[in-house]
Amino acid sequence: MRRVTLAGPDGSPAISYTEGERYGLPCADQVEVLGPDPVSAILEKLPGWAVAGPPDLGRELLAHGARLMRHAHQMTCDLRTAPPADPAAPEGYRFVSCDRDPEDVLPAWRAAYPPGHVDHQGRDEATAFREELVPLMSGELLGELLPCGVLAVDESDTVVGGVLVNRFGDLAWVTEVFRYPGRTPSGLGARMLAAVRERACATGWDRLGLAVTEGNPARRVYERLGFTLVKTSMTVVIPAVTGT
Repeated sequence: MRRVTLAGPDGSPAISYTEGERYGLPCADQVEVLGPDPVSAILEKLPGWAVAGPPDLGRELLAHGARLMRHAHQMTCDLRTAPPADPAAPEGYRFVSCDRDPEDVLPAWRAAYPPGHVDHQGRDEATAFREELVPLMSGELLGELLPCGVLAVDESDTVVGGVLVNRFGDLAWVTEVFRYPGRTPSGLGARMLAAVRERACATGWDRLGLAVTEGNPARRVYERLGFTLVKTSMTVVIPAVTGT
């Protein structure tokens, strides 16, 4: 991934970032502040971009009209020292490989984030499918889909949950943890993650990473499974017209 340095109004370095794409927008990812006035540089030179970086920077950008997309905590799990957990599927369900078509995964994936959920996105189903789920499962959005991920299927072989894992640099990254509310038992997510831990370790990975949105109670589940906080970031969208 290409690292870019953005100059401030006085010509000195203001921020550095990794070029990417997020929410269908160009994204300045993993932002590092280098100079005294990063906000002015971002507002002037990155209108319409998603910007992901330290929460303090995100809050300053919000005060200048940016729109919050996600406030997330990055966590990792050392698979060599992770606490024990049950990796078996509940009765009436099976864990299978993530080799189903995205169309088969879509209903459970969309149902997992209804309005009111901290990870709900207001995009229509067709756009979310085309711009997020398909490229995620094809490896185009982040990195290749790893075989340690699992899908949960019921007795009719319908996908009702899943944990997708992609290669992110040198890390196995849990990109999605989802289940169909009302059609799956409590604790399914923890069991799927436990199964993923086991599979990842068996295929040579020693760490798993993930990001959990601020306010998502799933963070407690991740902590019980051995995930610990690494850093916190905030993603905001810069207004296309700043008025400055």
